[in-house]
Amino acid sequence: MKHPLETLVTAAGILLMAFISVLLLPAPSPGLLRAQHIMDIFHLQDLNQLYTVLFCLWFLLLGTLEFYLLRFIWRRWFSLA
Repeated sequence: MKHPLETLVTAAGILLMAFISVLLLPAPSPGLLRAQHIMDIFHLQDLNQLYTVLFCLWFLLLGTLEFYLLRFIWRRWFSLA
């Protein structure tokens, strides 16, 4: 019998792994001129705001990639069903 919170715990574990990956893989840096251009487009207050948004997007991207990659590996080679 499957636990009712198994999918939630699985997703939380993968997001935790993504968080660790984000700490190990630095977010891409756009450079000073491109960063100022992006700040003008999105009306950001300062560079810290831009890098906060960039870090959050990087975290979500890596979390999504790891989720689908691990789900594929699990279903392909380790699933009993």
